Amino acid sequence: MNECSTHFFYKKFYIAVRSLTFVVLAAVLFTSCKDKTTEEPTPTTLSKATSEFNADIATRWTDLQLQLIKSTPGYAPPVAARTLGYTSLALYESVVYGMPNNQSLLGQLNGLTSLPKPDLTKEYNWGLAANAALSTLITEMYATTNDANKRAIDSLRRNIESVIRIAIDNQPVTDRSNMFGAEIGKAIWEYSKTDGGHQGWSNNFPTDFKVPVGIGFWEPTSATQRIPLLPYWGKNRTFSALNLTTNPTAPTAFSFKENSEMFKLAKEVYDVNKALTTEQKAIANFWADGANTITPPGHHFNIANIILKKEKVKLDKVAEVYAKVGMAVNDAFVACWRGKYTYNLMRPVTYIRQAISPNWSPLLATPPFPEYASGHSSGSGAAAETLTTIFGDNYAFTDNTHTGKFPDRSFKSFYEYANEATISRLYGGIHYRQGNENGQTNGKEIAKNILKLKFTK
Repeated sequence: MNECSTHFFYKKFYIAVRSLTFVVLAAVLFTSCKDKTTEEPTPTTLSKATSEFNADIATRWTDLQLQLIKSTPGYAPPVAARTLGYTSLALYESVVYGMPNNQSLLGQLNGLTSLPKPDLTKEYNWGLAANAALSTLITEMYATTNDANKRAIDSLRRNIESVIRIAIDNQPVTDRSNMFGAEIGKAIWEYSKTDGGHQGWSNNFPTDFKVPVGIGFWEPTSATQRIPLLPYWGKNRTFSALNLTTNPTAPTAFSFKENSEMFKLAKEVYDVNKALTTEQKAIANFWADGANTITPPGHHFNIANIILKKEKVKLDKVAEVYAKVGMAVNDAFVACWRGKYTYNLMRPVTYIRQAISPNWSPLLATPPFPEYASGHSSGSGAAAETLTTIFGDNYAFTDNTHTGKFPDRSFKSFYEYANEATISRLYGGIHYRQGNENGQTNGKEIAKNILKLKFTK
């Protein structure tokens, strides 16, 4: 082969090699792109969606919580609202990665800067994750409950897990899902510790609180309870940063003068209570939710549960509804308590005995904390606004919260139920009209702020 032929041969060889290299490289790039766009594991392809799981994984835990609230020491209404808020958040975060249209609230909630995330290249069972998250957090939140209740918590955890495990029969998925759920429960527990209300059940009446003294200020309404309930609760962190400054409008100026607005408000309580109808008494008692009950926040949550069971929804819907209602009611109670200890307004029973009738007593026992605004009204406003946004106006339902104790009550809408819960405190003789109406209005605004969070992508 002469020099020219040799040069020609190597030139052809070089071109062939370069062409082959291009083909191989193109094939690699094509395969790589194909893997990234169509074959990369995602929660929706590896794991069953949250919408495929039964709602009772969550509703059974709520039913148990309502029983725990009734029988656990220190579970005053604000404490109950707080616990329901955090357990609902834990549920949502434990299953949100199985909800393709939803997203985590990490970075959106006040102070929530870190949460565990699942390994989305692996399979999870969101039912197991929810069960583990709820059982982990509920065990912490009800640490002071009795032994029978602790056994009930453990029994429910094992029961739900056993049913799901039989269906999947996959130990690695079981372990992975339980671990992720437990990590979420622990993370929400740590988050809760920093809000100002940690273990509030253990110190309902702090002895270091100095009761303010002044004209028109709250005075103890019981000879045995001289310190008011949870006086620092209004300083708690809210879930929505907007709710740190969402407060009821200021109450009318205090006065004992008979031509004053304040006197008219007190006189209305006195007059209404002197002429209560059978129906008004029934309304007051139905919504009292006093000691050894599921509390007002529990009552609002049970109404949400009634609707969810009626609608026969799946776990994804329950998780989102619980989170919205739970956080709204919690923030409503924080704002309500902020108002109570900002204004320290005298209760109607004290005012009426000092200015109208010295021997007067209301239908219901007056709770041991300032009047303004009404917790029942704040919570019902928040819950009704949330449920109306989700399920619509004119949603008829029957409230069976007190079946066996009081007759069920039916409503044509969530606002109608909120209005009845609100006016019930006037019938009970423990709130002025302004405390009721302004409390409900503020509760609705609180809920609107929670609904501004981006639950969906």
